[in-house]
Amino acid sequence: MTILTQGARTAEFLLSEANGQRSREQITVNAMAGKLAAGTLLAKITAANAATPSAAGGNTGNGTLGTVTVGNDAITGTYVLTITAAAANGGEFSVVDPNGDAVGAGEVGVQFSAGGLTFTLADGSTDFIVGDAFTIAVNAGLGEWVAYDDDGTNDGRRAATGILYAAVDATEADAQAAVIVRDAEVVGAKLTGLDANGQADLLALGIVVR
Repeated sequence: MTILTQGARTAEFLLSEANGQRSREQITVNAMAGKLAAGTLLAKITAANAATPSAAGGNTGNGTLGTVTVGNDAITGTYVLTITAAAANGGEFSVVDPNGDAVGAGEVGVQFSAGGLTFTLADGSTDFIVGDAFTIAVNAGLGEWVAYDDDGTNDGRRAATGILYAAVDATEADAQAAVIVRDAEVVGAKLTGLDANGQADLLALGIVVR
């Protein structure tokens, strides 16, 4: 006989909340958070927005992609820059975001700024050819939410700032979700990630664990 185990149901942890929508907020769950169950303690990222560029293996051109500045319009994931037109000491490229959507087009040696990314692709001693590429791994999580982790990176995730209302899958891209952030009573046994420090964080928000 196959035994099926039911996961946490939407809001089953919630005993009471404030009138209207005062206890809830709509937030963005960071793509690096993965799949999270209803009742998971969450934390808001307060230190992020970074990018790591890498040249694709097999590139002909040896130009370099300099420092990438990440703005609030960027999303978490891997962007791809591809050379679309070759030229002596130059060239053109396109950039797509982690969802495969076009961000914009640019020129080698000219500052590119679109979709929350700003950078310059510098020419090298060997020119780029069509198809040369770079990946840009972006953590654009500033202001986004992840699972609370009291022993995690000191980027905001050590302080519980809410409880996930319903399950969410943020495996491949950022996801929108509802969170209980203030003035509520919740069932401790129905929460994921609860510890003494997390409970104290919730109490400071007016969220009482029963």
